[in-house]
Amino acid sequence: MEPTEKPIAVVQGALSAVIQQMFDALVGRWRPTLRIAGMIEEGHELTDWKRSDGGRLRSIVDGNCYPIFQDLGAGSMACQLEGSGAAAASEAVRRDIAAGCDLVVLSKFGKLEMGNEGLVPAFVAAMEAEVPILTSVSPMFRQAWADFADPLFVVLPAELEAVEAWLRAALSRRVVGAASLGL
Repeated sequence: MEPTEKPIAVVQGALSAVIQQMFDALVGRWRPTLRIAGMIEEGHELTDWKRSDGGRLRSIVDGNCYPIFQDLGAGSMACQLEGSGAAAASEAVRRDIAAGCDLVVLSKFGKLEMGNEGLVPAFVAAMEAEVPILTSVSPMFRQAWADFADPLFVVLPAELEAVEAWLRAALSRRVVGAASLGL
């Protein structure tokens, strides 16, 4: 399978927040012509390795937000990542995929997904529905991602042109043609 024929694109090569902003901009650009399902991470401002000032997944379809961090107090050294919000977000994406979509954007494959939690059910639903997936993977979780999705993905740089070229190719393989969408 040629790289442009792969149904999943993983964007790497920039900070997570930069990639999420790029996903948000691309969704805004594509929304008039595509049915897009998925979640974009926002508001995750790490002040140091053990503290978070928030963090949530925002639904592309309806704007609902799902918190993914918990406040464990100022003295806590524990991981503040909290899985129930990601699980609820994943279920919402599964419903949106079942309702029909042309593309799924999933913020990232990370710590929860490495443990077969978080957005994994949404990834699986999109794969089973044969809908192209746009996501990101931290280098820290690259091997877990490869174990999960190899050989179905291509790694792209965090560049609009590269992502749009992949999307045109992915959509050209679907019933909806990229040319009719103005991409």
